[in-house]
Amino acid sequence: MNYIDTIGIIASVTSVVGFLPQIYKNQQTKSVQDLSAWMLLNFLVCSLAWMIYGSLTDSFYVLLTNVACLCASGFLMGQKMYFQR
Repeated sequence: MNYIDTIGIIASVTSVVGFLPQIYKNQQTKSVQDLSAWMLLNFLVCSLAWMIYGSLTDSFYVLLTNVACLCASGFLMGQKMYFQR
């Protein structure tokens, strides 16, 4: 593994780990009142665009990271819809 792969792994892990505290907090409090639906929608679109870019450029870490971020932001959006009903 070279230093470029190491940087890609660090970027991937830290991008996805950033979602976990919010997901955990939402699950514990059953409250998503402070989450912006527009921010989540923007992040979903952003992750989807980066996934497409990553696949078109054969950039494994960009693709992998944004698949995970799309899942995490989708999960947050699901929490928002579920807990606000």
